[in-house]
Amino acid sequence: MSNLVVSNISDGTTSVGTGYVVNGSAKAWANFNGSGTVAIRDSQNVSSITDTATGKYSVNLTNSMSAVDYSVVCMDTYSGLEMVDENYLTVSSYGVKSYNNSWTLVDPNHSFSNVHGDLA
Repeated sequence: MSNLVVSNISDGTTSVGTGYVVNGSAKAWANFNGSGTVAIRDSQNVSSITDTATGKYSVNLTNSMSAVDYSVVCMDTYSGLEMVDENYLTVSSYGVKSYNNSWTLVDPNHSFSNVHGDLA
């Protein structure tokens, strides 16, 4: 058995980096701290995180999605009540909102999200 080492896979029309295939089917994912200085712990296809307000973040994608109808799943370690901010959903970024059990926006210690859909 031999290994094939390539940086992209193509069907002749579209090309995708093998990192997307090797690292799983999610087109992007992020693990970041939302309290104190916001910082990415680990991610794929995420260029940066922007702290927009208490409990609100913009996750900026390195490679854009093909349309805004992709799927994002979020959760945090504060209460688990984290969701996509539909007002900040674009092909190049998505918004995340984190709540406590009283539905008040809070900065979580850890925030997790993943994106499924088609890359541009």
